Amino acid sequence: MTPTQPLDLTTDLVTLTRALCDTPSVSGQESALADAVETALRAYPHLEVLRDGDTVVARTHAGRATRVVVAGHLDTVPVSDNLPTRLVGEGQHAEVWGRGTVDMKAGVAVQLALAAELAAPSRDVTWVFYDHEEVDASLNGLGRVARTNPQWLAGDFAVLCEPTAAGLEGGCNGTLRVEVRLQGVAAHSARAWMGRNAVHAAGEVLRRLEAYEPADVEVDGLVYREGLNAVLISGGTATNVIPESCVVTVNYRFAPDKDVDAALAHVRQVLDGFDVVVTDSAPGARPGLDAPLAKDFAAAVLAATGSAPTAKLGWTDVARFSALGTPAVNFGPGDPTLAHKSDERCPVHQIVASHAALRAWLTA
Repeated sequence: MTPTQPLDLTTDLVTLTRALCDTPSVSGQESALADAVETALRAYPHLEVLRDGDTVVARTHAGRATRVVVAGHLDTVPVSDNLPTRLVGEGQHAEVWGRGTVDMKAGVAVQLALAAELAAPSRDVTWVFYDHEEVDASLNGLGRVARTNPQWLAGDFAVLCEPTAAGLEGGCNGTLRVEVRLQGVAAHSARAWMGRNAVHAAGEVLRRLEAYEPADVEVDGLVYREGLNAVLISGGTATNVIPESCVVTVNYRFAPDKDVDAALAHVRQVLDGFDVVVTDSAPGARPGLDAPLAKDFAAAVLAATGSAPTAKLGWTDVARFSALGTPAVNFGPGDPTLAHKSDERCPVHQIVASHAALRAWLTA
């Protein structure tokens, strides 16, 4: 498919997934795909179509008592000699191979097919297709719309079609990054006793992190596993100089029972005595499964896929909905452990099951 060819939203899910993947859309280059999505959706009179940059929003206005938001991002990480897509296998074993099949064009294909089909859903739906998810958070299209047009995202419940292998994953962990900054005294390495080695001082930081036992935290019935790890270390200027400074970057993935302040307090407690400086943080999101809409959706997923809700062990944009006061879950086709890999591939049966679950919920 070329960027000038229209998207056919009535075709089968595999063909639509491949068409989306084969349209170039690496982060920052989503315009052609956003144009195609916007054009395709404007052909349906039951949808109000809005656009902000390369984010496209389509809304039904059927006068229903509730409104749900179903969102997915259009961009991918750079291609790794894995486009155009190809279909491998047959029947229940068929898989679509290629960049974006997992993260997350198969989920977007499910969204688009249902947006076109469901002219009178049982709940009003806001379909969101956003840009710049795979890069710096400040560029994220969903975050931009939340700042500039938050009314576009208003709803009683949200589903983010991130890959979950067609299982429902509630909420998400929060994330906190800090730098542990260690100061020494420089000296010639031949006269090391005249200095103080900042890299050696990092040993105690690393020993505490190595001994740390991550917690399993139950939040609203789901269990989130935490993690506190050194992810980067830097120090030194030359091979004959005692390092006068060293920085250990630490990432804390924390359960959504904590806010960022509580997470930072925990890290400071573990690393008491060291200079800890925050460089990045994002709150998590509680499961959001106690609302009636969420329970109905969980039942639809169970019927279509046989899977019960689990915790999302990572950070996703459901946290943005949570910050807006909208409970949200993750649900979409594709094994998330294959996202961004050169052998990225999505089972066809998961695409079909995800479509069936969302359709059943939106037409019940």
